[in-house]
Amino acid sequence: MIGPMGRQSVGLDDRLLEYLRSVSLHETPTMVALREETAKLPYARMQIAPEQGQFMALLIRLLGARRCIEVGTFTGYSALVCAGALPPDGRLVALDVSEEWTAIARQFWERGGVAERIDLRIGPAEASLRAMLSAGESGRYDFMFVDADKQSYQTYAELGLELLRPGGLLAFDNVLWGGSVADPANQKDDTLALRAFNRWLHQREGLAISMVPIGDGLTLARKPD
Repeated sequence: MIGPMGRQSVGLDDRLLEYLRSVSLHETPTMVALREETAKLPYARMQIAPEQGQFMALLIRLLGARRCIEVGTFTGYSALVCAGALPPDGRLVALDVSEEWTAIARQFWERGGVAERIDLRIGPAEASLRAMLSAGESGRYDFMFVDADKQSYQTYAELGLELLRPGGLLAFDNVLWGGSVADPANQKDDTLALRAFNRWLHQREGLAISMVPIGDGLTLARKPD
């Protein structure tokens, strides 16, 4: 989850970002408070940009989604936003390995009135996803957001495609990695993993995809009907 960018959209200077948010962003007081609380943490850049969260919430509403998955929750901003876009009986399964960070998330989910829609599961995400498949949940989800360890993106994609219904949507964060993916001199492990994942997803037959330059880069992939 740690990347060169995170809390604002890549490629926007401060003036243009301020304008974009002034005419587009609608955050609740709880969302603002959570961003402010997270900004105090040493890993604050792991949080998504608010304009990206709002974009994903719009996608969830357009999909008519009722059942969602999040791989990588951190302090809970993306889950707060996405759960708020679900109907009252909707559910978001949130997967993370940190009790410490998600303890912050739980507080703000309660404040935001969405705690009952979020099923937080602590443990390795791959194991949790496989357990969901073993429990017969294949094809039952509408949307899945991935913002976790970059080495495992392909694995999460393959498991996500099994869990999603036909026409369901996958979303992968950090695919531009602060621009590092386009820098041949950058040979760090996570950069190499993201380059390989981006190529793999682009070449996979049957998926309709779009890499959107919002946040740190967000790739959308639609499961075929």
